[in-house]
Amino acid sequence: MQTLKAGVLYFGVVFVAGFVFGAIRTLYIVPRLGTRMSELLEAPIMLIVTIVAARWIVLHLAIPRVWSARLGMGLVALGLLLVAEFALVRLLRGISVREYLDTRDPVSGMVYYVLLGIFALMPLLVASR
Repeated sequence: MQTLKAGVLYFGVVFVAGFVFGAIRTLYIVPRLGTRMSELLEAPIMLIVTIVAARWIVLHLAIPRVWSARLGMGLVALGLLLVAEFALVRLLRGISVREYLDTRDPVSGMVYYVLLGIFALMPLLVASR
């Protein structure tokens, strides 16, 4: 139960940050620099958010240093993140998941997919006290 709670909290923190930064990126940075550059500029910020959120939640909720608990936390968060993202794409942009994936920039899209993997694994990677 603690792993599920941690995964939901981890998802929530990173999703809210991503939603805020994504809105700023879309409204202010994309028109000036283009999609690829704006997404590449956002990536390191989201990596820092991911590291800080994972570490804080692991410490705050005292998630044991057992790989199954930590990986479970990351996979719960990843599943929720993908469901939320695809639902928002459908709702806000009115396109299917397939269209969304097909229209991603190949360079920034690959960085995004790597960040998703890091997001899922970060609870395993952060140090405990």
